[in-house]
Amino acid sequence: MKSATRSAGSPLPATEEMHFAFPTGGVAKRAFDIVTALSALIVFSPLFLMIMALVKFSDGGKIFYGHKRVGHNGRPFRCLKFRTMVMNGDEVLRRHLHANPEAAEEWHATRKLKDDPRVTTVGTVLRKLSLDELPQLINVLRGEMSIVGPRPVVDEELSLYDSFAVYYLRTRPGLTGLWQISGRNDVSYERRIAFDTHYVQNWSLMQDVSIILKTIPAVCMSRGSY
Repeated sequence: MKSATRSAGSPLPATEEMHFAFPTGGVAKRAFDIVTALSALIVFSPLFLMIMALVKFSDGGKIFYGHKRVGHNGRPFRCLKFRTMVMNGDEVLRRHLHANPEAAEEWHATRKLKDDPRVTTVGTVLRKLSLDELPQLINVLRGEMSIVGPRPVVDEELSLYDSFAVYYLRTRPGLTGLWQISGRNDVSYERRIAFDTHYVQNWSLMQDVSIILKTIPAVCMSRGSY
């Protein structure tokens, strides 16, 4: 098997793309994803509309935010979220990292900040309860994501997986997964990679159901979410 590393934004070579023609779980996992995502959108539609209104009326900016992530076979897609940051977030982050060396070190190590100056008041609540990720149900219906799987990463993060990136690329990224129910941002990146690898190597539909059920208390307790 070839190295999992690749140039930024480029798909896998044709031979590897053929090897991963069907994402982990195949038809059974895809059918489960569609039924679950449609059901969740119907059940949570009142909450979905309420959050849309809160985000829009809080500062008048865009409701949704789509960030480029790496999907199955290395194909890029726009991972949807309710917008939780100020509109000029890139500039705010640049100034903050320039003025705070410790924050810059934290950002380069994890690509996250515990005290992120870009996050709005509404966004803080949405992130704490993981409600900002509800629009990813749309990504699931599009076939870009799965209900359960590794969390979607950017190109720079995928390089951290080294040879284990091959497991990430075998499946669709997930709305939830082993990382989410195990502490999220309180877990080291090395352990996150180990969780993703274990999930793909040992996939089963029952494991997906188990992870979904464990996600509910993990979200309610806000473990490792910021």
